[in-house]
Order: sequence, then C-alpha cells, then structure tokens
Amino acid sequence: MGRAGCGLPRLCVRWAALLLALWPCCAHGNWMWLGIASFGVPEKLGCAGLPLSGRQKELCKRKPHLLPSIREGARLGIQECRSQFRHERWNCLLLPPDSDFSVFGAELSSGTKETAFIYAVTAAGLVHAVTRSCSAGNMTECSCDTNLQNGGSATEGWHWGGCSDDIHYGMWFSRKFLDGPIKNITGKDGNGLISMNLHNNEAGRQAVAKLLSVDCRCHGVSGSCAVKTCWKTMSSFEKIGQYLKDRYENSIQISDRLKKKLRRKEKTQRKIPIRKEDLLYINKSPNYCVEDRRLGIPGTQGRECNRTSEGPDGCNLLCCGRGYNTHVVRHVERCECKFVWCCYVRCRRCESMTDVHTCK
Repeated sequence: MGRAGCGLPRLCVRWAALLLALWPCCAHGNWMWLGIASFGVPEKLGCAGLPLSGRQKELCKRKPHLLPSIREGARLGIQECRSQFRHERWNCLLLPPDSDFSVFGAELSSGTKETAFIYAVTAAGLVHAVTRSCSAGNMTECSCDTNLQNGGSATEGWHWGGCSDDIHYGMWFSRKFLDGPIKNITGKDGNGLISMNLHNNEAGRQAVAKLLSVDCRCHGVSGSCAVKTCWKTMSSFEKIGQYLKDRYENSIQISDRLKKKLRRKEKTQRKIPIRKEDLLYINKSPNYCVEDRRLGIPGTQGRECNRTSEGPDGCNLLCCGRGYNTHVVRHVERCECKFVWCCYVRCRRCESMTDVHTCK
C-alpha cells in the first residue's frame, strides 16, 4: 500500500505513508480500516487501494457492496468520539487534522481508557451503519428482522409489523471484519492488549443491541389507537455514544498478564465478574496536558475554555492550572431582517463583542 498503489489525491498519499510508518508499533493492523473515512467514494477505488489489512481486503473483495457501510461506520465512530470528548483534555483528536498522522495516532496501541473507547465506538459504528443499510434495502444478504414479522399481543392491541432493524447481520459482519486473527504484537502486555481490544470491540456491539427500542404507530378510528403496529429500531448513534462514554467513565483496569481469562488488576476485586458491556484498559492514561510528539499528544495549549465552568471544559481543569489568555472577538452578522415588497430582504448589520479564553 505505497504511494504508487494509492493513486489518489494528496490526502490518500498522506494516509498511506502514515499507516506504513505506524505499522511496526501496531502490527495487528485491524485499526487501519478507520482511514477509509477520509476517502470520498471508496467503492470507486476497489478494495486493493484502501487502508485495510490483508484479511479485511479479502473480505472486502467478497462483499464490495459493503464498502459504503464500512466507510460510514468509520465516520460515525470518529465523529461520535470527537463529539463526546470535545470539551475534555483528550478530545479524540490527538493531532491537528491537517497533519500527516493517523486519525487516532499512537492512542490505538496505548492500552488506555481512551483506547478502549475508540475500539468500542468504532465497532458500534460499523454495526449501526451495516444494519441501517440492511433496513434500507441496500443489500441482498440482509433486510428487516423477519423474526418479528408476525406475533404480538392481541389482548394488548398491538402486533409486530413495519421494518424492524435486524442487527444480527451487522453484529456478524463487525465481528468478521474487526475480530479476525491478530498477530505479531510483542511486549509483556501483548496478549492482554489483544484480549482487551477484542473485548472492547464486543462491548461496542453490545451497546447497539442493548439500546434497541420499540417504536409503534397507532391505527383506529379518529386516532383512537385501537391497534398498534410496532417494530424494533436502533437508538441514535449519539445515544449509543453517550452510553459508551458512561462505560468509559466506569471502565475497569485489567491485568496485563493473562491466564485463562481477563481479570481485574486489583486483587481484592477479582471475584467481581467482568461483564460484556464493560470497557477495559491496561495502562493508566497520561494527563494530556503537555505536548508529546512521540505519543501524538498536542497538549491543551491554545484550546478554548469556559471561564465559568467547573466541568472538564472549565479553564482550571482544561488548562491544567497553567492559566488562560483572554481576547475579545468581534462578531458581525445580519439581524432584524424584514421582507420588503417586492421582492427582497432588508437587514441591519449587527455587531457584538465576545470574550474568548484560551489555555496558556
């Protein structure tokens, strides 16, 4: 996957060069698929020209019709990660978007809570995108959930109908695409990191399944709702992202030394079972305050903060105690617009001044 093989705009060349550069430290390669989000129309390239591992390329060749869903899944995961962490020290954008680095940089192999969230949210994004495509009738291999075409409760006045989202195919494809054999990770926590990533992939998929909801439509004279047709639908991906953020806040540190199964690092808590929906991490996170080019951390200098907030977006926390600069920004916009006969709109030009605070 060199420059010659990419044959794309400058953005593609940068992605290809970066992925090759990061390959030694992240040799399992299953994260590479996230690079597909930067391609405009990946299905025009064919599988060989995309940032996929060898196994993923083979699966792509067998199912090329899934390329738009794969790209959408990557986009969903990346976008939701940045949305959930936009006010925090780690804002899911480790380096400026115009730099020659991966969308997540070294974070994908660090084994931290942030790694856990990335794997979970992107696996969930792939399930969500593939399932949406199934329900929309874009694929021959899947459609609506046929198990819910009949049945219901006559006494309660409802029955299954419509098009229920069938997440089973999306779950299957996400496992097949992301959870294949992972090799060549070395170091004392290699096995733990592999198992951690696989577990967090599954936790993301379980979040989509857990948050399935039931929607209904009423039928009857004058809207009496004598009978209801109901179907199952996935929650919005924003809701799934918020659920995974809550799991991130309560993530569990595990031992990097595997025996027969994953186990908590704290010996006193090892009798407490680890659930499928839990997010797991091995290494404690850096504070993300100071720039570290080796880890791809830009630090928080220059980040905009909220002077009055006590939360993570507040200047005290976001700026790591370094203080902040304040400057005044002038905003000019059209206001008090009125329609004038005939036929144009007349507006006033309004100005306002706003204090903007940025971390030192």
